[in-house]
Amino acid sequence: MMKDVRILLVGEPKVGKTSLVMSLVREEFPNKVPLRVKEITIPADMTPERVRTHIVDYSEAEQTKEQLYQEISKANVICIVYSVNNKKSIEKVTSHWIPLINNHTDKESRVPLILVGNKLDLVEHSSMETIRPIMNRYQDIKICIECSAKNLENISEVFSCAQKAAVHPMGEKAFLLFCPEEKKLKPSCIKALARIFKISDLNNDGVLNDDELNLFHIICFNTPLAPQVLEDVKDTVMRDLNNGLRYDGLTLRGFLFLHTLSILQGLHETVWTVLRRFGYNDSLELKSEYLFPLIKVPPGCTTELNHNAYLFLESVFDKHDKDRDCALSPEEVKDLFSVFPYMPWGPDVNNTVCTNYKGWITYQGYLSQWTLTTYLDVQRSLEYLGYLGYSIIYEQDSQAAAVTVTRKKHIDLQTKRTQRSVFRCNVLGARGSGKSGFLQAFLGRNLQRRIRSREDHKSNYVISTTYVDEQEKYLLLHEVTPDFDILSEPDLTCDVVCLVYDGNDPRSFEYCAKVYEEYFIDSRTPCLVVAAKSDLAEVEQQYSQSPLDFCRKHKLHPPQPFTCNTTEAPSMDLYTRLTHMAMYPHMAQADLNNSTFWLRAGFCAGVFAALGFAVYRVLKH
Repeated sequence: MMKDVRILLVGEPKVGKTSLVMSLVREEFPNKVPLRVKEITIPADMTPERVRTHIVDYSEAEQTKEQLYQEISKANVICIVYSVNNKKSIEKVTSHWIPLINNHTDKESRVPLILVGNKLDLVEHSSMETIRPIMNRYQDIKICIECSAKNLENISEVFSCAQKAAVHPMGEKAFLLFCPEEKKLKPSCIKALARIFKISDLNNDGVLNDDELNLFHIICFNTPLAPQVLEDVKDTVMRDLNNGLRYDGLTLRGFLFLHTLSILQGLHETVWTVLRRFGYNDSLELKSEYLFPLIKVPPGCTTELNHNAYLFLESVFDKHDKDRDCALSPEEVKDLFSVFPYMPWGPDVNNTVCTNYKGWITYQGYLSQWTLTTYLDVQRSLEYLGYLGYSIIYEQDSQAAAVTVTRKKHIDLQTKRTQRSVFRCNVLGARGSGKSGFLQAFLGRNLQRRIRSREDHKSNYVISTTYVDEQEKYLLLHEVTPDFDILSEPDLTCDVVCLVYDGNDPRSFEYCAKVYEEYFIDSRTPCLVVAAKSDLAEVEQQYSQSPLDFCRKHKLHPPQPFTCNTTEAPSMDLYTRLTHMAMYPHMAQADLNNSTFWLRAGFCAGVFAALGFAVYRVLKH
């Protein structure tokens, strides 16, 4: 860290070099300006960088060329001053001053150059369009600042930037962000800042309004933006950049420009502060501890999103549902996930959750998919929330604050009460028994709609909501592959089991009976038998017991008829019953020993068989 900084001011006569120095020191514009002021020393405790600063004013009328060369050799930073209303003084920057400075400094040890456009009070336009090509041409030029010595506009900024350019030369960390040869942010930096802009654009209108800019500043620097500072920032962007503002809000182009300006002013640590706050490491990648915070899920517990997480996800949905139709079009989904490095949802999601008549994911379907991901793969859900900036916008320590780990299931069984909101139902049955139709019917899809869906977009999971005791609950249906010999732990671990057989196939029920007797007969997991394709004629099952007798023997509810071959959306009654059984497993076998119950069940089964035979006769004739 240097102890002294020497700032040299050069430029054509009458551009206002001396006025700049006097306005800085006196904090007022001088009535009478001498040809030159003597060297001024500012104590370290009065400067932003806490270094003693020497300001040297050069005058061609009072000093020789040799004296100028000596000052150039001693300077730590050189300000080339021009007048914004004098084209000749601008031309002299490249035709005279930069060559002169380069000729009297070693190429390996050249000092940073600051272009200072004075007399801004005399024009209504900026000189930046003329200056920018010059900055791009000469690598040693760090920044151009326009100011007015008369109005005291940007005077302190001129000398502050000069001081920073000397004290904080662009080091390795700045080169990660910025290409000095092209005076541009590097692509990886642009990508990171574009994500930050997108997250900060809370209403997704493509600009950061005053409230969004203020929140961004609070998030990054723990302090709100003063109203005047906010106006100064927008004035700078408006003056120096086309299309940097729109509807009085900061565009992405303006956002990137401000960060470029910070780097040019030697404030690259400010940019790093922003990047780190939004989860980035020194390689401009999202930190693993940001994306994958530690969360412990003991055996027997599950993971669910909490109320704040749902509020956040609702706001994200509203932000991207631009046409306000309560569904996300493919373009809106793409826009939502533009802050991700990859597309997290594939076409199978459309067969996992509710969609509208166009096949677009509805609001309910969107929340359901997030619920499913959190239940099945909580680390993946935390990663997704990280890309969206949950912990940043909601000021949480990590994404883990979005997740509730439920208590162990055996405690629910002991207390006969549950606090869970998501329940898993594993659906088992022989091939062709109607499991897929049963899953899709939960999304309100009948057989005709299911036939139109592509086989390669099939999903083995379906999730939606049901209402039990006036409470909204999520029911997750998982279609288990019908391979009796290799059923795994996940195939068996659930809150309720649904055993599906085809009432029109004589060999279909045998699989359900064997699976139950092998895996569930001694478990505390409630089971429900479903006779699918009930619109077709029921046939006798080639098994030692009829489905009704089997259920009576094992104290199960009698087989429940079901069909998805309907003109309207299939009935939701069975899914509500499954949810109720999952919530209250101790009640699942209530009254099953009651003889009246089984008399009713036998009567209903008889009616069901008679109706099936009648339908069969009608179809046959």
